[in-house]
Amino acid sequence: MVINTSYPGASAKAVEESVTQIIEQKLTGLDGLLYINSSSDSFGRAAITLTFDAATNPDIAQVQVQNKLQLALPLLPQAVQQQGVQVAKSARNFLMVIGFVSKQGTLDNVDLADFIVSSVQDPLSRVSGVGEVQVFGSQYAMRVWVDPAKLNNYRLTPADIRTAIEAQNTQVSAGQLGGTPALPGQGFTAAITAQSRLQTVGEFENILLRSSREGGEVRLGDVARIEIGAQDYSTIARYNGQPAAGIGVKLAAGANALKTATAVRATLAEMKRYFPAGVDVVIPYDTTPFVRISIEEVVKTLLEAILLVFLVMFLFLQNFRATLIPTIAVPVVLLGTFGVMAAFGFSINTLTMFGTVLAIGLLVDDAIVVVENVERVMSEEGLSARDATRKSMGQITGALIGIGLVLSAVFVPMAFFGGSTGVIYRQFSITIVAAMALSVLIALVFTPALCATMLKPVAKGHGHGEGGWFSSFFGWFNGMFERNTGRYESAVGRILQRSGRYLVIYALIVVLLSFLFVRMPTSFLPEEDQGVMFTQVMLPAGATQERTIEVLKKVERHFLDDEKDTAASIFTVAGFSFGGRGQNMGIGFINMRNWSERQGPGMSVKAIAGRAMAAFSKIREAMVFAFVPPAVIELGTSNGFSVQLQDRSGLGHDALVAARNQFLGMAREDKRLVGVRPNGQEDMPEYQLEIDHAKAGALGISVASINDTLSTAWGGIYINDFIDRGRIKKVYLQAEAAARMTPEDLKKWYVRNGKGEMVPFSAFTTARWGFGSPLLERFNGQPSIEVLGQAAPGLSSGDAMNAVQELIAKLPPGIGYEWSGTSYEERRSGAQAPALYALSLLVVFLCLAALYESWSVPFAVMLVVPLGVLGALLAASGRGLSNDVYFQVGLLATIGLSSKNAILIVEFAKAQVEAGHDLVSATLSAVRMRLRPILMTSLAFALGVLPLAISTGAGSGSQNAIGTGVLGGTISATVLGLFFVPMFYVLIKRIFKDKPAAPEAVAETTDEVRNEGAP
Repeated sequence: MVINTSYPGASAKAVEESVTQIIEQKLTGLDGLLYINSSSDSFGRAAITLTFDAATNPDIAQVQVQNKLQLALPLLPQAVQQQGVQVAKSARNFLMVIGFVSKQGTLDNVDLADFIVSSVQDPLSRVSGVGEVQVFGSQYAMRVWVDPAKLNNYRLTPADIRTAIEAQNTQVSAGQLGGTPALPGQGFTAAITAQSRLQTVGEFENILLRSSREGGEVRLGDVARIEIGAQDYSTIARYNGQPAAGIGVKLAAGANALKTATAVRATLAEMKRYFPAGVDVVIPYDTTPFVRISIEEVVKTLLEAILLVFLVMFLFLQNFRATLIPTIAVPVVLLGTFGVMAAFGFSINTLTMFGTVLAIGLLVDDAIVVVENVERVMSEEGLSARDATRKSMGQITGALIGIGLVLSAVFVPMAFFGGSTGVIYRQFSITIVAAMALSVLIALVFTPALCATMLKPVAKGHGHGEGGWFSSFFGWFNGMFERNTGRYESAVGRILQRSGRYLVIYALIVVLLSFLFVRMPTSFLPEEDQGVMFTQVMLPAGATQERTIEVLKKVERHFLDDEKDTAASIFTVAGFSFGGRGQNMGIGFINMRNWSERQGPGMSVKAIAGRAMAAFSKIREAMVFAFVPPAVIELGTSNGFSVQLQDRSGLGHDALVAARNQFLGMAREDKRLVGVRPNGQEDMPEYQLEIDHAKAGALGISVASINDTLSTAWGGIYINDFIDRGRIKKVYLQAEAAARMTPEDLKKWYVRNGKGEMVPFSAFTTARWGFGSPLLERFNGQPSIEVLGQAAPGLSSGDAMNAVQELIAKLPPGIGYEWSGTSYEERRSGAQAPALYALSLLVVFLCLAALYESWSVPFAVMLVVPLGVLGALLAASGRGLSNDVYFQVGLLATIGLSSKNAILIVEFAKAQVEAGHDLVSATLSAVRMRLRPILMTSLAFALGVLPLAISTGAGSGSQNAIGTGVLGGTISATVLGLFFVPMFYVLIKRIFKDKPAAPEAVAETTDEVRNEGAP
């Protein structure tokens, strides 16, 4: 949420002291507020940005902010109250930037900008989902350019001109002829029109300034040049080197980006027929194609996962009908999952689709268990499909519910974490838990019905793969599988005999795991190629707009010529940047070619930005930075870190700037950091006038006349409005450019004293040069300077943030720091991760304890978790990935899968032990009988996430981050768990011996085990 206001003519320091701080001090007690950053600039503008927790209701937050503002308004200067204070409830950054160009070159920047403000701005502002729009340019205004020499000749001042314009360019409400109450017999009425607003340059030139009895007249055209120009000349836009104007669109809080962008495009298409001849609309910056294509890629990944899972099931079940049953369950569960998502207010986005892909491998497990067990009962006992299904469900219903609870328990704690990280966690949690719950429900209700109706009865003793087109292949596969099953059982037997040495191996694995986890680089989210990038230009303080445009032309040539195979367009704006506004600032929005055209090496946005930085380093007249947007646009403007250096002890602006320069110097020498830069404006020269009030009083000149002449001539003032083609526009009064360029031009200006004499400024003023900041920033109520940067190649943002902390510790006392943007969220998510892991493990343990009615047996399941985590760490580290939010989600999925595999072994072994079998023989029997379902479900899950791990193109960064860890964890949890889980179970049972069971319970359990084989 942004608070905007203006204090015309005030310096940055005056705005900060009399406006910004006053408002900040009243913004206390706001629910969900994370941090406040504010800026005050030399144009008299103040902007206070409030960043709230993602769970905060934006409407409630806006009401609270407006209530607090009411306390501050009476304390603000009168000029600020007249301008008004605006509260904008919108996203922080641009959803899209729309450019307008004249194909024939008949319209210049001012013409195009006036067209945008007059005909485009309001319709776009009314589009559903649009929160705020910002025009790069300004509409027409009647500009009155005063010549000081002519004013002096006629003994006039700017105040005389303003008074004359206010008097003669006004709308007079003269009343009516015959208005009520009327005299008796009045037969008609008519409106009286006396004077209306002026409309043309000629009418303004004829404004009378002075007349004499002798007939002499002085009109405005005698002392000034009048033209229809721009209301504001501070920004100039270009598109691919052509004059242009643009409008930036920000998303409303809570609005859907894709729907809003589609609605904006539709509105533009509808309006296009009313555009002036030759005007074309372009969209050089749009964040939604990345979102749309990312979702399309995830949908494609989902279909690939379903196909791979189908093939795995067919390989192990070796029956097309049996394979079709779990496959039919997939769309049913997905449909129900989407319904649950809709009930929770979620949308189909990349996060929920990731959760769906992860759930694919898990949700077929329950259906596989049902189908395989029904087939086993049919084969062993020769029952019909209906009777076999009834008997099978009596055996496995408890196990299905137990496994479903454990797998869901892993992800439930994610739903209760806050912040932006909590939003990501919650999308995964609700999606996966809903899919798992529905999967169990389908396995208990829908899958048995399919088994009873679709499976063909088989003869007693019928085995896997007998008959059919693939009988020879399945025969070979089954023979190989049986031989390896025997070898596996023998290997487990040897491990149980030498459990001591394998415990040492397990301890070494845990040590290695700890080492890898500590050394693994951290970050918030993986970098993404979003098809767009930024270029920011900052010239030395005091540089003019003309010089900035020349630098921007060099930037344009680089992308249009050197990067023509990768860059589609570039839209530049002189006078505006993310670091502030001013003549020495500029920005470029670069739109890349489609991802399908950038498949080769070195064609990613990150590589393009690297080449651009190398090329821009040769530009000596400015600092030019090329950077890619962060994975979450609303958390900043660039990847890397964002730190706020703060003056915590009232040291003053100069001390803060000195500390910043010291930090930048150390950062340049640190090999862990690159691209470190201040995101603001340097102090610039100021020409400070000192008025001798005693001399001015002696000369009969009022201070008000002096201030009025200065602000009018040099700063320009808004007088009133005029009519241009039926639309109200502004009238501005300012000196001609030639009369306000150098300090010597001050001598051209005079002030009239009480005797009517013209007194030059040099008679009562002296001047000196100094320095002042055009932009003052504050963060959480403290003076601050924002510094941005990236980690060196091969390092993560977490490594860079650690390096930044080390350097800041060397700064003088009183200089503090706080993280903002993505860095703030990264630190916040890193603090939450250990609690998330611990809580998930605790909930899983409690569910297992309830399932087994034992406090000891769950340890046999939980000890397998490090084996899965090891694989996830090795896979992610091997691909150079970081410990980010997606990796953390992948670890939780690995915990769930590891536990599930262990449950399949421990549950069967426990049942046989309770039936009176020897512990070791029961365990060996369990590993033999459970090997097939474990491999089938694990392979199905691994291949389900494989498309994520190997994805390329749009959104591949997130897909690789989550898929790689899960795939590695699945492989290691399955391979290592098959050997270690039996050992864990035997050791636990030997340490914690069960109480002898009652004879009746033993007999009942024996009957159940006798009827049970595979799950």
